[in-house]
Amino acid sequence: MKLSILAETLNPVSTMSYPSRIGSDFGQSINPTHTFASPPPLDVLLVPGGIGAMDPKIQSAIDFVAKVYPSLQYLITVCNGAGIAARGGVLDGKKATTNKMRWWPETTQREQVKWVGHARWVVDGNIWSSSGVSAGLDAVFAFIAAIYGEEAAERVANILEYERHQDPQWDPYAKLFGLPM
Repeated sequence: MKLSILAETLNPVSTMSYPSRIGSDFGQSINPTHTFASPPPLDVLLVPGGIGAMDPKIQSAIDFVAKVYPSLQYLITVCNGAGIAARGGVLDGKKATTNKMRWWPETTQREQVKWVGHARWVVDGNIWSSSGVSAGLDAVFAFIAAIYGEEAAERVANILEYERHQDPQWDPYAKLFGLPM
């Protein structure tokens, strides 16, 4: 698998919060390898979330996900990256989950999605969606296990010294953030 980092332009993209609500004034920059207008061939697209997913300038990413999805083998969303895919119509009629702290703002943007409130991650066809960032790690490990085998997933987890949650229904955050049963 080859990693490509896509953005609207090839200019460095800051990881600094938009807007900086937590009072920090630091961040790093990531250099894209390709633009949305000229992506490489993609088999898997991972759509991250975070504060940047709420940036009003995110429409180009939403449009890109909607455009490229039909040619993908797999789409993986992490955290409120599911909101990006949802706003592009990609998740319509599909089961998906998103970050529980952002549940209400994300899920009310696109009611055509079959939002699953109590799930660490959800798989519907070729779409994998996860709750928060840590749940995203578990979803990616589950994806690795499904595609490359359990041994590969376990090997990577051990290298990272990461203890996986392997039950996609394990989700204490749904209750914590008041999602209905």
